[in-house]
Amino acid sequence: MRKVLIGAVLLSAWACSARADDAYQSPTLDRIRVSLGLGQTHATTSFQLDASDGTPGTVIDGENTLGLDPKQIDPEFEVEVRAGERNRLRINYAALDRDDTRTLTGAPLLYGGTMLLVNDPVETNLSIRAFGLTYGYSFVRNDRFELAATLGVSDVDINSRITVATATRHVDLIHSFAGPFPTPGLEVTWVLSRRFYIDAHAQYLKASINKLSASTGQYELHALYRLRPNVSFALGFSSLTSDITSRKPGSEGFADFTARGPQFFVRVAF
Repeated sequence: MRKVLIGAVLLSAWACSARADDAYQSPTLDRIRVSLGLGQTHATTSFQLDASDGTPGTVIDGENTLGLDPKQIDPEFEVEVRAGERNRLRINYAALDRDDTRTLTGAPLLYGGTMLLVNDPVETNLSIRAFGLTYGYSFVRNDRFELAATLGVSDVDINSRITVATATRHVDLIHSFAGPFPTPGLEVTWVLSRRFYIDAHAQYLKASINKLSASTGQYELHALYRLRPNVSFALGFSSLTSDITSRKPGSEGFADFTARGPQFFVRVAF
């Protein structure tokens, strides 16, 4: 987190020195945008992995059963480039890594054919990566308002590792749910004044590809204050949902993930 804050400060300082005049052009005219910041994530996670013989696994709650912290502060990064008057390309990346060790209580858990027993010290490592590449075409664009239709590819990787290490039991289970999916959506920029503007975008799709089915949605709303002609500070809210179901033989199961929370970032635009 410290590296992200230092990077945001250096980025904004460099941008201020690069263009320190008073030429406040509309943000709908930005050619390049680079955003770097932090998001406070509130996450919910559930997953299931069936045994190779088809026996249904236990539906596991990552937060309540395995003790994963639902709240975390994580870095976020986004770049947007405009090509021509109406075409744009956005690249964004977010990561959420959590781990914890909890003594299992209540009832045994069947995960991928392996039984986790009551009183087992279960160590869980859960890594989630979300990468998006989105193309947009602005069919409405002027100095005050821009509305674009978008088509993106969202690649969400959910990787889990569950281990138990005692004098009598040694368990090490590694599994991943992943898949790129196309996500259509809309993106809006609304200029309120010389200093303030609003950005929002929404993307969603439900599809099945190669024995994987998924529904994924990403929604963001940001209010930005332009400190300098090309430097803005933003507060906003983000929501990412991803439900992935695998029907691959020997790897049948699902992983459902939701992350919501406020964001703060620095945006440099040219």
